[in-house]
Amino acid sequence: MDNHGFLDIETPMLTKATPEGARDYLVPSRVHKGKFYALPQSPQLFKQLLMMSGFDRYYQIVKCFRDEDLRADRQPEFTQIDVETSFMSAEQVREIMEELARALWLEIKGVDLGDFPVMTFAEAMRRFGSDKPDLRNPLELVDVADLVKNVDFKVFSGPANDAKGRVIALRVPGGASLTRKNIDEYGQFVGIYGAKGLAWMKVNDRAAGMDGVQSPIAKFLNAEVLEGILARCAAESGDIIFFGADSAKVATDAMGALRLKVGRDLKLTDETRWAPLWVIDFPMFEEDGEGGLAAMHHPFTSPRDISPEALKANPVGAIANAYDMVMNGYEVGGGSVRIHNGAMQSAVFDILGINEQEQREKFGFLLDALKYGTPPHAGLAFGLDRLVMLLTGTENIRDVIAFPKTTAAACPLTDAPSRANPAALQELSIAVSLKQGDDE
Repeated sequence: MDNHGFLDIETPMLTKATPEGARDYLVPSRVHKGKFYALPQSPQLFKQLLMMSGFDRYYQIVKCFRDEDLRADRQPEFTQIDVETSFMSAEQVREIMEELARALWLEIKGVDLGDFPVMTFAEAMRRFGSDKPDLRNPLELVDVADLVKNVDFKVFSGPANDAKGRVIALRVPGGASLTRKNIDEYGQFVGIYGAKGLAWMKVNDRAAGMDGVQSPIAKFLNAEVLEGILARCAAESGDIIFFGADSAKVATDAMGALRLKVGRDLKLTDETRWAPLWVIDFPMFEEDGEGGLAAMHHPFTSPRDISPEALKANPVGAIANAYDMVMNGYEVGGGSVRIHNGAMQSAVFDILGINEQEQREKFGFLLDALKYGTPPHAGLAFGLDRLVMLLTGTENIRDVIAFPKTTAAACPLTDAPSRANPAALQELSIAVSLKQGDDE
């Protein structure tokens, strides 16, 4: 970063709570009774303010804090390599970050990653059922809805004729050797993702047409439909084809997860190689489950080629100028071009249901700064712990962190979090009220 003229600048740890996707860790103020600081989920707004102040290249290795559900690759406190630049396009930012990743892998692993392929979010979801696809796995999802619209099998024809439905086929080379027990286990597995079942078809003899397949659903398919499916999937003798049919989200999530599991189980995923890529053109917004919209990345991401008025008219169709670096199925870095126009920022807040008063209370400093000729700016943050996890070959981020937290966000060594001293709570004007069943 030094070679590219970036300045290492520290940003505050005690800051203001702002909605960035996860819950904040709050720190009470003794001096300002009843008020709280928040530990930063990221230095997002501070690094944007640096760009607005005339610092054109910033980076920082920084601790971040997010109160969210934990997974093997998440911790409540983690370290980012945080980067922001002015007057650079998304492509230029990706070029510098790709150069950094290639240098890391070459120096540490002796591996030349080469140029990273670029794939849109829509293509990644369509072909792999994930916005962070593992390209070491050769299996791909194939859409067959148009082939089964008129079959006498509502499990297929229902979603096939629904604009929000999807019918997916997943061909597994050599999978005809799977037992019925194996298949039933995969059926239970996709149920975790909301799928109601898993249809399948073994291709025993590709040249024999209807007589060469074994499947509980074969009786619902005529020869033309069957041949269309086999041809589109490029099926060969000895393969098995799994089918998922449901709403687009359920079918995509379930079959994407099945793709990964089958790839591991049958040793189809080549774990000896590295498969990086960029995923770009994410949707600006996603449904929040409560009838509203949420920012897919964060509320400060700029949309691509659209006015504030057009964005408010059709927010669901807007594409974000965002990009994620993916390595072997893990998101190792994410970033975007930022909003540098006050009207656009207010439009995004409006879409997210943040009223004008709340905008002023939570983001007044940002909206004011945007009035003073903000330069176009963009950035990216690497998850340093996740990078080290990948480079060391482990699958759990706790293996590369000194004194990690458990999946319950606790530290067994120090017994944190723990009860606070009553006198300290009184000094902070805090009363603790536990609900029945809370840990005592």
